[in-house]
Amino acid sequence: MVENVVYPAYFDAELSRSEGRRVPTDLAVEAPTVDEIAKAVQQVGYDAVVERDATYSREFEPRGYVAVKGTEDTAKNDLVQAIAAYLGVLRE
Repeated sequence: MVENVVYPAYFDAELSRSEGRRVPTDLAVEAPTVDEIAKAVQQVGYDAVVERDATYSREFEPRGYVAVKGTEDTAKNDLVQAIAAYLGVLRE
């Protein structure tokens, strides 16, 4: 089974693209958590497994990551964009 790893830095509005953000600033949110990301992944329709003790390679503090299972037919960029859209909805 294919598993994509998604870090909170991908969606963090306070980071630049070179610091790890993967979505446009209008889709980014401030200080996203792995719990919010996991909820958004489930809304998109995939299974999420949260790992809390991991650190993204471009950061120093561990914020964890979400492993998204069952994404054989989806490109990672499309997955990240869909999760970002749901993160914005969850924050409203």
